[in-house]
Amino acid sequence: MQEELHTLEKTHTRELVDPPTDKTLVGCKWVYKIKTFSDGSIERYKARLVAKGFTQEY
Repeated sequence: MQEELHTLEKTHTRELVDPPTDKTLVGCKWVYKIKTFSDGSIERYKARLVAKGFTQEY
């Protein structure tokens, strides 16, 4: 998770800002996955931050 946050900051794809007072924010959550080799041993752990799009209002 820390590696993913570091990558987002390094590539300037994430910026912390103050939320607008008149808007509702869309939440987010972490999704984790374990990548494995064909023999079943662990290759690496992956994490990504995704938006909870189902909470978005039109």
